[in-house]
Amino acid sequence: MMKRFLYLAAFLLIACTILSAQTKKADTTIAAAKESFDPKADPGADLGTATAIATKNHQNILLDVGGEWCIWCRRLDKFFLDNADVSGFLHNNYVVVKVNYSKENENKKFLANYPTIPGYPHIFILDNTGKLLHSEDTGQLESGDHHDHDKVFAFLKEWAPKKKD
Repeated sequence: MMKRFLYLAAFLLIACTILSAQTKKADTTIAAAKESFDPKADPGADLGTATAIATKNHQNILLDVGGEWCIWCRRLDKFFLDNADVSGFLHNNYVVVKVNYSKENENKKFLANYPTIPGYPHIFILDNTGKLLHSEDTGQLESGDHHDHDKVFAFLKEWAPKKKD
C-alpha cells in the first residue's frame, strides 16, 4: 500500500512539473504570437497581458516599435529567426510586444507615454510592472546592412532581469 502511494506521489510530482513548464512556455508564446506589426492591435491591452506574463515568469518586457513598411524592422525580425541563441535568450528573459507605427495607425496615444522615437525599429525595455527602464535606438545595434549579433546579444543581456541567487 505504501509503495503504491509513493508511486502515485512521484507520478503527480512529475506531472505537475511538466505541466508547469508547459504553462510557462505557452504564456510566452501567447505574447510572442504576433510576429508582425498589426495596425489593428491594441498595444495597451497587449502590454497588460505582457505585464501579467512577465510578472509570473520573472521577465522584463521588450516593446518592439515599428511597422511592416520598415526594412530594418523586418531585418530585426529575421535576425531573431536566424540566431537561435539570441532568440532563445530573448524569449527566456523578455515578453515581446510588437507596437505598430504606420500610416494606418501611429498609436500616438500609447507611444506618448514613452520618449520620442528617432527612427524605427525602436526598442523600449520595461520591467515586469511596465515601468520604463531603457529606450534604445536600434541603429546602435547595427553593423553595415545588418544587426550585429554581439551587439544585440550584449544589449539583451544588459537589460535582462537580474536573476536571484
